[in-house]
Amino acid sequence: MRYSNDDLNDIYDRTSGKCHICHRKLAFSNYACFGERGAWEVEHSNPQACGGSSRLCNLYAACISCNRAKGKGTTRSARAYHGNKRAPLSYGRRAAARQKQAATGAAVLGTLGGIIFGPIGALSGAALGAVLGDKQNPDHR
Repeated sequence: MRYSNDDLNDIYDRTSGKCHICHRKLAFSNYACFGERGAWEVEHSNPQACGGSSRLCNLYAACISCNRAKGKGTTRSARAYHGNKRAPLSYGRRAAARQKQAATGAAVLGTLGGIIFGPIGALSGAALGAVLGDKQNPDHR
């Protein structure tokens, strides 16, 4: 099936340019370029052979080897093989998740630091918690 450039952009950006199965980085310019670094193709999460549609909500970017290996299998089992439970987050969702993690880390370590060391401990704990929370990879939740 042929996809428009807008559709390919939407599919690629949906997972921040990563394979939704193994989470490896893909190269947008290497769409359907078998053998190239970061080569990818559009993958149907629910395979067409099993009744899946070609609507955008069922389409993901996947490296060619993962897509071909999955075949008619389930996305869940393909991701599990690589130790993943979910597709990578989009750029927008990743930023929101990191912001939430930073706020949670600041609140938890700020409270703990305040209880143990007083006001200076609260400030230090909040700063440390925010940094640690922001550094966590939200795709591994």
